[in-house]
Amino acid sequence: MTRIEIPTLRTTRLVLRALRADDLDGLAAMQADPEVMRYLGAGATRTRQETWDGIARMLGQWALRGFGMFAIEEAATGRFAGRAGVLYPLPWPEPELAYGLDRPFWGQGLVTEAGIAIRDWAFATLGLPKLASFILPDNAASAAVARKLGAVRTGTITLLGLEAERWEHRPDGARGAAAS
Repeated sequence: MTRIEIPTLRTTRLVLRALRADDLDGLAAMQADPEVMRYLGAGATRTRQETWDGIARMLGQWALRGFGMFAIEEAATGRFAGRAGVLYPLPWPEPELAYGLDRPFWGQGLVTEAGIAIRDWAFATLGLPKLASFILPDNAASAAVARKLGAVRTGTITLLGLEAERWEHRPDGARGAAAS
């Protein structure tokens, strides 16, 4: 059996770890919420089967690219809070620092905390020269996170038939490590 090495990153409030089969319930509930999904992917909710297939794709990216998405787990409770990581599916022109958080965890700075840890890990470990974030124009919360991560808006791009803002993260824009 081939095993994939997926690191675990820890921050003050989070554990960023490999997605597991037992994350299905939390991720399926998150992706069934129209408000959560409004700005993720093409904006459609996902069925339980689509969520399972998505977990398999996210884990497969670790095998094919050496990086991918992490589960976001609340350290104090062990609750599944969302997913974030470096996403690079075939239609994308470059690796994306991507994130999605379940609604009960919004407004607490958790995505920023996860984003800092993943950004710093990606630049230090993967040696990537830059990362992008593709954000729908009316997603002010995600744009605010990108700004807090030191990203700069560099233009627009069409992905999955949608126009998105392209935000660029560079190693010199990093503001310090949050991961251990």
